[in-house]
Amino acid sequence: MKQGLFASLFSNLPVKVYGLVGRSGSGKSFRAQSVAKTYHIPLIIDDGLLIKGNKIVVGKSAKQESSFIGAVRSALFQDPAHQNSVIQALSKEKFRKILIIGTSENMVSKIAERLNLPEPKKIIHIEDIASEDDINTAMRIRYTEGKHVIPVAPLQIARSYPGIVYDGIKTGIRRIRGNKIDISENTLVKPEFSKLEKNTISEAAIKQMVKHCLYEYENILKVEDVKFSNTKDGYNLIITLRTPVGLDSKKIPELQEYISDSLEKYGGILINSVDLNVQLWK
Repeated sequence: MKQGLFASLFSNLPVKVYGLVGRSGSGKSFRAQSVAKTYHIPLIIDDGLLIKGNKIVVGKSAKQESSFIGAVRSALFQDPAHQNSVIQALSKEKFRKILIIGTSENMVSKIAERLNLPEPKKIIHIEDIASEDDINTAMRIRYTEGKHVIPVAPLQIARSYPGIVYDGIKTGIRRIRGNKIDISENTLVKPEFSKLEKNTISEAAIKQMVKHCLYEYENILKVEDVKFSNTKDGYNLIITLRTPVGLDSKKIPELQEYISDSLEKYGGILINSVDLNVQLWK
């Protein structure tokens, strides 16, 4: 992948991109500041925002959007004005490291590409830094209470998006050398898109969400049909796709995960399973 803007502006400052990856609701944003401090990373990209320290530099938070499609567009920098504002802000920062948070490695790579950043060199999985119990607790809070975390101080969010602020959280980590404890502030929010009642999600809405996910993942994939059932464990999806060139079998699990995570995070619904039926155009 070409480095674009940064290859010309900062050729003497090679940028290393880190990715923090995990399922929606697993606690990535909650641990973002801790990861950034551990690896001495000054900048974070999370859900449409460029964050430096505990402050928002620029961006548009996906968590302020009222719809699934609006949230995905913000998180993936699909709007040219939003994308360019972050690129311009990055061009004014002298940095060697940046952390991008995403639900998959594919999502992190796509965000890096859209912001003219190099291909990610190091991927950190949430399972590497959080226990199974911690992840399960975070998932329970997400899907029973609809609460999300933004890794900046509450005052920052209250100024820009006062309607979604729920509470503030302070966390501390002790440095390996010395007794210094660094305190980070996170903001607990309840986005508009998470306030939708699960039983109000229509068949048409779910099909629209799936089509948008697939177009964003690979625009040659066409949705032929979407069938689903809703159980106590979440939605079971059966998706029939058509493609002119086929789909690498290695990509199917990644695509299943991408659809599941996108619908869970931005659609506010819990996905139990995603089955894909891939057919070639005749």
